[in-house]
Amino acid sequence: MKRLLYGIFAHPDDEAFGPAGTLIKEAREGSEVHLISLTLGDAGCNPNGCKNLASVREKEWRLSGDLIGATSLHYLGYRDGTMCNQSMVEIGEKLIALIADKATSLANGDTIELMSIDLNGVTGHIDHIVAARASAYAYYKLKAAYPQLVSRLRLVCLPNHYAPSVNVDWIYMEAGRNNNEIDEIVDAREYNEQIISVMRAHATQKSDGERHIKMRGNNVGLNYFRVIK
Repeated sequence: MKRLLYGIFAHPDDEAFGPAGTLIKEAREGSEVHLISLTLGDAGCNPNGCKNLASVREKEWRLSGDLIGATSLHYLGYRDGTMCNQSMVEIGEKLIALIADKATSLANGDTIELMSIDLNGVTGHIDHIVAARASAYAYYKLKAAYPQLVSRLRLVCLPNHYAPSVNVDWIYMEAGRNNNEIDEIVDAREYNEQIISVMRAHATQKSDGERHIKMRGNNVGLNYFRVIK
């Protein structure tokens, strides 16, 4: 039986700084991990002044995917920081087409799972919110079309102990989720070294990566999810 996991994120590094532990664990346990990025992160940090940041970040993303053990990586062609309602629906339809193309070749007992970021975008970034909601849009339509194959949508969230209150230092970021809002905790701490390598693969985003590593410490392999079934 095949188990396919589609990790759908807005930017290169979202798969690393969020659920890298779970993605590594899934790949090691035999799941096909397919990573999808809406953008190449061309509006992200550029400490070295790269003339073509998107190209550099794509290479970082592909290295991250290799370290995770991903089966495939797909870039959907959107520009960093440009997401909106219209693109959300377009992205949802692209996700449906991409996943449905694979679904038609699967057998009884095979499963498809989607993963994205929390519906609030965690940091509040509009691109994150669009990625999450496009994933939910795709999930519900795919679930209706392939009820025996499509199992659930897991949304990576930030627990309250990491973000106890609203933060407006950058944009509006909600407080983290309370325990009663978290449906699943995945313990992938046995892969902590690999997770840190995945995070550091995104060298242009080093400042964000090192902040995550410092904040989460020995618990960098603990991932928290809200689950839609």
